[in-house]
Amino acid sequence: MMRLSLLVLLAAGFTAGAFAQSPVAQPDLTRQQTYTLHRASSTDPTGANADFRSIAPGATLTVLDADGPGMVSHLWFTIATGEPYHLKRIVLRIYWDGEENPSVEAPIGDFFGLGLGIYHNWQSQMLSVGSDKSLNSFFPMPFRHHARITVTNEGKQRVGSFYYNIDYRTYTHPLPDDTVYFHAEYRQAQPNRGWTNNWISNGDPLVNNKTNPDGKDNYVWMEAKGRGQYVGVTMSVLQNQDGWWGEGDDMFFIDGAKTPSIVGTGSEDYFLGAWDFGGKPFSYQLYGAPIVGDELAGSRSSVYRFHLDSPIPFTQSFKATIEHGNANDRSDNYYSVAYWYQAEPHEPFPPLPPVEERLPALQHVGGPGNAFKAVR
Repeated sequence: MMRLSLLVLLAAGFTAGAFAQSPVAQPDLTRQQTYTLHRASSTDPTGANADFRSIAPGATLTVLDADGPGMVSHLWFTIATGEPYHLKRIVLRIYWDGEENPSVEAPIGDFFGLGLGIYHNWQSQMLSVGSDKSLNSFFPMPFRHHARITVTNEGKQRVGSFYYNIDYRTYTHPLPDDTVYFHAEYRQAQPNRGWTNNWISNGDPLVNNKTNPDGKDNYVWMEAKGRGQYVGVTMSVLQNQDGWWGEGDDMFFIDGAKTPSIVGTGSEDYFLGAWDFGGKPFSYQLYGAPIVGDELAGSRSSVYRFHLDSPIPFTQSFKATIEHGNANDRSDNYYSVAYWYQAEPHEPFPPLPPVEERLPALQHVGGPGNAFKAVR
């Protein structure tokens, strides 16, 4: 039997000590593999060079429809269309084992960490966007019986060229009974409404001395019921106000806890930077801030963190949150996708916001620097 990666073994309920392996989504290259590798792609069925599909407005394209047991090991997409913010208008969904409610649902750009609706290159161990406009995922995605992946064009213009390559394995043996499934959920707050706009700087006693012991009104990355483990998040911020957006603490609530089971010290600290990221972008395997804006209204930032070193387990429920400013005083826009593994069935996700509401736009919220301009 092949040796699965540490991440997959953890997702299947194995302990890290069971196998002395690196936590990368790769099999042991020194052992003969026994799976069969397949590829679903947009290759021209005639053998010519039109290796793409077009997607009309409102239409859904199925890019994978495969029987198991198996595992999706790699997604690659690239898109050619003239519609602005098409990364927000095209929706990616993934369904496991014939489920009615998708286990993955997000605007395609957000899934790949492009939460501002524009392309930028970045890299991590699980997700990357390469030159030019190539979207890659290496999350291992096991399935027992069936996998279906779709993309839906919720825009007003035809997607002229949608290219894809999806690599997946099938096995002759069933997956372990306690295998858990990949999930990803999009959320946004445009804006996060702060409890006040009567402040001048983050250091004002009015906001700096405010307490938030139970996470009330935090921005929520995801909520789940059941058994599984949280593995990370990508998030983008459009500032509606001047100053540093990242004074908020991350807070995780495990198995019904009323106060946070895990609590951090600041947004840039959770994303494993420090001191407002020093105003400079960076990108590493498990954490980074590939876009770092000025501390002014209208600025944009993107950040990510993957817990491959220690996924956060839960057995009954899980809620991942972060404050927007200290004790939620700020009113910036957040767009995020959380990633986790859990046993099915899962709770249905909240409905996606209408497409026009997903497009990043400055909001009239008051406070420092918020001379309102309806800018997209």
